Amino acid sequence: MLSGLKNHPFPVEAFFKQSLVLTFAAPRAELERLIPECLQVDCFKDQWGFIAVAMVQTTGLRPKGWPEVFGADFFLIGYRIFVTYRTRAGKRLRGLYILKSETDKRRMQFLGNLFTQYHYSTTDIRQTGHSIRSAGSGLAVEISPEEEETPLPEGSPFADWKEARRYAGPLPFTFSYEKKKGQVTIIEGVRENWEPRPVNVKECQVAFIRDLHLNQVLLANAFVIENIPYYWKKGRTELWNR
Repeated sequence: MLSGLKNHPFPVEAFFKQSLVLTFAAPRAELERLIPECLQVDCFKDQWGFIAVAMVQTTGLRPKGWPEVFGADFFLIGYRIFVTYRTRAGKRLRGLYILKSETDKRRMQFLGNLFTQYHYSTTDIRQTGHSIRSAGSGLAVEISPEEEETPLPEGSPFADWKEARRYAGPLPFTFSYEKKKGQVTIIEGVRENWEPRPVNVKECQVAFIRDLHLNQVLLANAFVIENIPYYWKKGRTELWNR
């Protein structure tokens, strides 16, 4: 019964006040070891895979349809790999696999680990102006004030923002996997007004990425989104078609 609770047993809604997302490119083969057997790396030019670090100020998180008074406000840092999954019906779905989640509220850690498989932990998170920092997580990110013309990060595998846009979300699905059961949980997200704006990154220290010990990591793109109503449908499960 408890394991079933982790499969998103009810729809959830929230409001993304602001989200800063850094997307890192790494060789496809190196990322394959970080995801379960049922998923494939969503690769670019058959070479690069991507890890996104999303830093999100969220308000009003609650079961969908509940009054706002029951909502929780929290900050989230999520570390996710871009993946694809082929359903038993043969449909190819594009989405994310969550490696780890961090939050500034113990309540969110408890509920997140009760109802999801997103590996929540509580950490210190401080946002001031254009910077986000966490001593406990070894994270320090600072962006420049937005400009009309924002180039891609130096060394990005993308030729231009149009090419990078495919890896700036939103991806409709998130996946979890219970290996013992061979069971995949599919969570579909629904959003409005997703208009990512590219930003320049002045400082970028992410201990989680460093500690993966990947041979090659490049900052591929960085963007901000604001004021996004969002909800996740109830999770659905199926046995993986090996």
